[in-house]
Amino acid sequence: MSPAPGAAAALPSIIVGFLLAAAIAFGLTPKVGSYVRRRGIIDRPDARRTHRQPLPRGGGVAVVLAFTLVAGTMALLGSAVPGMSGAKPISVNEGLGLFLGGLVAAAIGAIDDLLDLRARWQLLGQIAVAIIAVVFGITVRFIDNPFATDNIVFPTPLAIGFTVVWIVGMINSINFIDGLDGLSSGIALIAAVTLGLLSLTVAVGNGLGQPFVAVLCFVLAGALFGFLRWNFHPAVIFQGTSGVMFLGFTLAVLSILGTAKVIVALLVLGVPIIDTFWVIVRRVSRGRSPFTPDRGHIHHRLLDLGLSHRSTVLLIYAICASLGLVSLVASAEAVLYAFLAAVVGFGLVIFIIAR
Repeated sequence: MSPAPGAAAALPSIIVGFLLAAAIAFGLTPKVGSYVRRRGIIDRPDARRTHRQPLPRGGGVAVVLAFTLVAGTMALLGSAVPGMSGAKPISVNEGLGLFLGGLVAAAIGAIDDLLDLRARWQLLGQIAVAIIAVVFGITVRFIDNPFATDNIVFPTPLAIGFTVVWIVGMINSINFIDGLDGLSSGIALIAAVTLGLLSLTVAVGNGLGQPFVAVLCFVLAGALFGFLRWNFHPAVIFQGTSGVMFLGFTLAVLSILGTAKVIVALLVLGVPIIDTFWVIVRRVSRGRSPFTPDRGHIHHRLLDLGLSHRSTVLLIYAICASLGLVSLVASAEAVLYAFLAAVVGFGLVIFIIAR
């Protein structure tokens, strides 16, 4: 895909935003870790988890603060940000939906980190933050039609329903894949970079790109990069439900803002989305709740095959990056076929490993 006309002008803001967010997250994470440890917000080892000693959770708060401070400042400055004078900014309502919804998602997640809420209450919280986005006008009004030049336009009720399902599904996909050190945060980083790069191409924004959305994506990537120093194996802190809720919500909204990039996000986040799909199918087929935790995720399967913790994470990173590359260079039709092929291939691999 070709770069949009304003892509080069946006690079200074992208670089500064990325580095600032990375520095803030890097500096805040140990402080957040010390605080939550003193409060007893600890993730303790069990038969399902892979760590061998109690570790603090809730480190995702550092990512939330880094993104909100840097991206919020840039959103307030608007056209005063270098390279943004000719860019189409997000609307005030969209900005409020993004930041308010993200903070509420993180707050609900923090309550779960503290109190270990039951799955039904977590689900209600996820639906609530999705409704916040809808109230502020963030909806999937259309998606690319992979078989024609015209977009598939949704009527308002369907757009609202699709958006709620999309946001809730994204949150749960990040949550379900959050089983190894640095896995969910690294996947989210790859997704944020991919969405950011796509926002700088002529494929979106009526050929003009979306440099402001790109800046937001790279600020999120920077925050995750700074946090990953402490979260990669061997981790000294986990992001917790606060980070998972925030990341799932923010990635879902960033894929919607301006020009819906849902099909692309579907592929670049293919591993957690497909893993979630097959896990739910397996649990329901066995008469269990889809939210019952177990060791049936793809990362658990790979560990059982004999891969090391770090090798498993890096392999999944490589798969996500490859899917992200495909989403950047392929047509909408090819992206859809690639996703469907990944669904079938993923299920076949899980079946073979299980047997």
